Amino acid sequence: MLKRFVVKKSEQGALFRDADFERLLPAGRHHFFDPLGRLSLTTWPLGAPMTDTALADYLLQQQPASATAHLEVMELNEDEAGLRYENDVLVEVLPPGSRRFFWKGRVRHRLQRVDLKDAYVVAPALATHLAQPALRERAIVGLTGLLLVHVPAYHCAVLRVDGKVARLLPPDRHAFWRFNREIQVELVDARWQTMEVSGQEILSRDKVGLRVNLAATWRFSDMLLAFEKLAKPAEHLYRELQFGLRAAVGTRLLDELLDNRQLIDELVSAHVRRKFDGFGVEIGSVGVKDIVLPGEMKAILAKVVEAAKAAEANVIRRREETAATRSLLNTAKVMEDNPTALRLKELETLERVAERIDRISVFGGLEQVLHGLVSLRSA
Repeated sequence: MLKRFVVKKSEQGALFRDADFERLLPAGRHHFFDPLGRLSLTTWPLGAPMTDTALADYLLQQQPASATAHLEVMELNEDEAGLRYENDVLVEVLPPGSRRFFWKGRVRHRLQRVDLKDAYVVAPALATHLAQPALRERAIVGLTGLLLVHVPAYHCAVLRVDGKVARLLPPDRHAFWRFNREIQVELVDARWQTMEVSGQEILSRDKVGLRVNLAATWRFSDMLLAFEKLAKPAEHLYRELQFGLRAAVGTRLLDELLDNRQLIDELVSAHVRRKFDGFGVEIGSVGVKDIVLPGEMKAILAKVVEAAKAAEANVIRRREETAATRSLLNTAKVMEDNPTALRLKELETLERVAERIDRISVFGGLEQVLHGLVSLRSA
């Protein structure tokens, strides 16, 4: 019985006898005598992945010439990654040990191998192409095997390979292979930074509870050294600021702290600088923002301040009264020996009295006003 099979120009066909591979069929019409119905045809689109790996392995082992003519074979070992291109467009990132088979024909397939033994940095040109994969018309498959990093301006990034600090990354786009190793990147601000230590409940030396808020500025002077010696430099700095603040407040009396708040700044600053000497961290300014006292202590201090100010005002008032009395005494001595000065003082007094009077009625003439209003008696 005659059987006809048709293989399209966009397909690759394979003839099977009793479900066992017989041979490959090119595009066209094929006629076979098959009285028992033992023959069958399987087709695959040209350029599509060949999913029947068992058939591909058979062709590579038993019919290498046919496999070379019809199959594009991509095989990677355990120390290689691959970049698969279709018509010179990157479409897939292949992990180590991958095997891909494609029928040759309408699509040009190309494999770029990457040695992973020593290299973990992706070439800058490739990193630029991978920077915005979501904007590509066709998504790239397998990007989970790459670590894409964008370091903005005024920042650096600490690169760790298998848990060890490798180097610093400058502001730019970077990409790394994740295969066969652990890659970690920590983004760090290289500018001056502010750290707040707020709400610290501390007992002074005289057992008065205080709540102190502290602020400090800092930056990395040697970022690589800082991350080599300290797992988390910012957290370490926060703890040292706490310890320095407690040491400064806990060993001082309340009056001493309130009289000289700059003392706390100097003590905490000296403590932190001593602790971070040689750790690649530069400490800028350290200062106490405010000291909050308990409610009852505020009332007591308010009374103390009020009493002190009242006593100070009383002293000033007594001093001024003494000075005024002394001045009057000196004036009296001058007038005692000088009638003209006394007369001038009388006129000055009359002028001040006249300033308070809206209307003056004069009887007896001006002479009566000058001599009758104030009686003069010689000593």
